[in-house]
Amino acid sequence: MSQWLDSLTLWLTASPEWLGLAIFLIACLECLAIAGILVPGTILLFAVAVLAGNGALTLSETLALAYCGGLLGDLLSYASGRYFHQDIRRLPGLRHHPEWMVGAEFYFQRYGIASLLVGRFIGPLRPMLPMIAGMLSMPFGRFVLVSLLASAGWAVAYLLPGWATGAALRLPLPAGFWPEAAVLAAGLATLLLLSVHDSLGERRRASWVAAGLSLLLLLGLLIGWPRLDQFDRGLLALIQEQRSASLDTLMVLITRLGDFSSQLAAGLLLCLLLLLTRQWRALSFAGGALLATALANGALKALLARHRPQVLLEPLDSFSLPSGHSSAAFAFFLVLGVLAGRGQPARLRLAWLLLASLPAMTIALSRVYLGVHWPSDIIAGALLAGGLCALSLGLTQWPTPQPGLAAKVWWLILPACLALLGAIATRHLSEGLLLYRY
Repeated sequence: MSQWLDSLTLWLTASPEWLGLAIFLIACLECLAIAGILVPGTILLFAVAVLAGNGALTLSETLALAYCGGLLGDLLSYASGRYFHQDIRRLPGLRHHPEWMVGAEFYFQRYGIASLLVGRFIGPLRPMLPMIAGMLSMPFGRFVLVSLLASAGWAVAYLLPGWATGAALRLPLPAGFWPEAAVLAAGLATLLLLSVHDSLGERRRASWVAAGLSLLLLLGLLIGWPRLDQFDRGLLALIQEQRSASLDTLMVLITRLGDFSSQLAAGLLLCLLLLLTRQWRALSFAGGALLATALANGALKALLARHRPQVLLEPLDSFSLPSGHSSAAFAFFLVLGVLAGRGQPARLRLAWLLLASLPAMTIALSRVYLGVHWPSDIIAGALLAGGLCALSLGLTQWPTPQPGLAAKVWWLILPACLALLGAIATRHLSEGLLLYRY
């Protein structure tokens, strides 16, 4: 069996067209009703993404294939629900496992469009929600728009780790890269596992544990960053290898969304809307998290005085640790994720946080791609923002839990903030991104 798997791996690596087809089909099955529950798609996607990152396919090709496959799975699931309607309960598999539909139908009827976005990152719900949307006659145009957005975030979250692993195994990285990466990965994994465990157990201490672990790990990183030199240089080289003229333009646009002026405008708008709607505890949480993150980031940069990578012809003269773009983006989007998940079950709260982390992670990675930050800079920014957000949440939830926002308030805040960021991106695009100094 092992020999057969090795032969299959070698054949797929040497045949990128078949590897591309495998990524497309596995992504489609992972998002296809019923099949997505039976097929271990997450494991298979990671495996084929590792093969792709090993030199067979570029990152953009890998993400595009997974995106199209997942989108096709959504459309087929929606079409089956729309065609069969309530009769779909009689199909083989669903007839003997009605519980597969019960949970998905409950979440869809309760959360509507939000369930399609957030449920994309919850294994049992992912393949069933599009079928439920079709069965309950959700307008096709609305479903497609949501699916286009959800598929993009899902492709990045599920394929990028595997592809990056394959690329790291392929490159001649410095000798000390893997031990340093292992130590950092172990710390981050411990933080995530304990935080998720406490959240799923509905423990009141969850936010305090997340805050303590994040800030403790941040302290260790700030003390030990000189010893992460091989990790930083190796990962920076890996990301720089993906540079292209077209991607440069996109990354400049993305990084502008993390500029101080952009994040200040978005943060002020969020706090103003919470003030106008009299959401006092939510305002205390959001304002405290955003302000504390900004002040702490500036103080740490001045204290540590770490110089930036020498990638640009004219490197920036400001200090780099922690990354201000990373900390500001993670603080803002994590605040949105926390506000969205208040009052919902633990799995949905965690899914909201994962969804909120994707745009923040994209902004943070754009800084390494453009060569203005070391990888440990953006990790430190994320830990700083995560720790202070969790701390602010813990303080505002003491002694009683913070209630969820009313639906009308949330659907005022989210479109307004996204529209502002969209307007900022459009303005920068119209100004001509190629003239941007990065």
